[in-house]
Amino acid sequence: MRERDRPPEEPEAAVPPLLVACALGIERFALRGGERAGAPGPVRVLRTGMGPAHAARGVARALAREGWGAAAVVASGFCAGLAPGMHPGDLVVAEETRGPDGALACDGTDLLVEALARAVPGRTVHTGPLTGSDHVVRGPERAVLAAGGAIAVDMESATTLRTARAAGPRPLAAVRVVVDAPEHELVRIGTVRGGISAFRVLRAVLPAFFEWHRSLLLPRR
Repeated sequence: MRERDRPPEEPEAAVPPLLVACALGIERFALRGGERAGAPGPVRVLRTGMGPAHAARGVARALAREGWGAAAVVASGFCAGLAPGMHPGDLVVAEETRGPDGALACDGTDLLVEALARAVPGRTVHTGPLTGSDHVVRGPERAVLAAGGAIAVDMESATTLRTARAAGPRPLAAVRVVVDAPEHELVRIGTVRGGISAFRVLRAVLPAFFEWHRSLLLPRR
């Protein structure tokens, strides 16, 4: 076949980007300071601000930007552990997030658990429901949420993923680092040590997010 008779090659499809959403400046600082090599496509670490309303506005605006409409979304940052035996620096991978609009299943939970074990070896990874709240949860309220089956709570993940899903189909995940737990509440001595431990873990998770993103892009057999 002569060169001019060859059919034109199909252009390669652009790899959907990855949006990592967090609430606080310290969370964004940790995530942006992590190892960024190995991302299969564009990556943005978005600081939304604290609370469900800020999360909804920030994520909706980010996904409305040109080129970001099909982005995979990971809600990340710190959380409060609800299960006995949790420690600052433990990881939580949500099987589902729970909020006022109900539960939303996450994608590739097992992939993330395996990737995090490689990215942050030696850290305990918990899986289960991650519930949302519009305020900081302490004391007896922890027990109520734990009795409902949730293993951790934060203020933004449920709204982040619900907003992302409303904007169109895409892979969704929530990965949080425990900064306080039933036996290690923030008001107690040891908070600084626990916070430093959680910060160091959060700084190391990006390669696991990239691996999760890459794995979900592979064709299914």
